[in-house]
Amino acid sequence: MPGSYTELYFPVLLQGLIAVAVAGGMLLASALLGRKIRDRVKGSPYECGVTPVGSPRERFSVKFYLVAMVFILFDVEAVFLYPWAVVYRELRLFAFLEMVLFLVLILAGFYYFYKKGALDWSLEEASDRMRDC
Repeated sequence: MPGSYTELYFPVLLQGLIAVAVAGGMLLASALLGRKIRDRVKGSPYECGVTPVGSPRERFSVKFYLVAMVFILFDVEAVFLYPWAVVYRELRLFAFLEMVLFLVLILAGFYYFYKKGALDWSLEEASDRMRDC
């Protein structure tokens, strides 16, 4: 067992330094060894093999942002459930009540998205509901 914080966190620090060095080395090698030919085709935007049409400043549907918020809810839920599961046996009833409260708040967010139609991808019904937002 390591005796001090320095011995405890040295492997983490070393791994971080190695990761930064590898990433920096790859960027430097690419800049030094890569071809630097600029032409019209190379400078044009590329989107899944389709030539871009229209302005890049077009508006997005509200549904796009609601779906993005659903993904954020999933991420937040996953981030908080793992540490909770680790310390659950130590905190007992307090941890259970806290997680019930957290899950109620998460489910309230999902209910909001459901009522707004963010999870319904049919064109006619969803467009009618989104107009009411």
